[in-house]
Amino acid sequence: MDGNGRWAKARGLSRSEGHAAGADCVRECCRAAIKNGVKYLSLYTFSQENWNRPEKEVDTIMALMASNMIKTMPEFEENNIRFKVIGDMDRLSPELREQIAAAEEHTASFDRLTLILMFSYSGKWDILQAADKYAAARASGNAEVSFDSCLATAGIPDPDLLIRTGGEKRISNYMLWQCAYTEFYFTDKLWPDFREDDFVAALDDFKGRDRRFGKVN
Repeated sequence: MDGNGRWAKARGLSRSEGHAAGADCVRECCRAAIKNGVKYLSLYTFSQENWNRPEKEVDTIMALMASNMIKTMPEFEENNIRFKVIGDMDRLSPELREQIAAAEEHTASFDRLTLILMFSYSGKWDILQAADKYAAARASGNAEVSFDSCLATAGIPDPDLLIRTGGEKRISNYMLWQCAYTEFYFTDKLWPDFREDDFVAALDDFKGRDRRFGKVN
């Protein structure tokens, strides 16, 4: 979800205000996903590289994460949205980890849409932690274990479509293993300007793709 900072700068606002505006788009995209039959929506909210940003900006993002979980819980309940966070939770405060766990438990039985926030996430981190789990399982005699089952995304389908806003055209350490056959869609729209019609345009473009997965049709 790129472009919060640039969106804010163009309006003479702080980067923190840009992140707050971007958070509002999450709810609109959830509603668009439900309308269009999307069952899984993952959002790259905060990467491990983002920990290197100024402390004030990081603190703002953490506070937004906490406040928006509370603010959107009624919408999760109303629309049957399961909430899940994937990333290196060890770097988060105990209070935020506890709040995330409570939100995940509360929505665990909801099944209309699974909303996944990739938070303190890195594709490289995911592969490394999966490799450790896989090696330990094999060493203990579990010959049936699969590498996919050791990833942080175990039990979640690999993404069919990756949408990147803000004009960037790179993967930026996102689901490096899982995106092997993902279709990519790039838009110059900054994330706070990305709305339902933009989401639908990306889905329409995806529907026209010929996905062969290495096979000849």
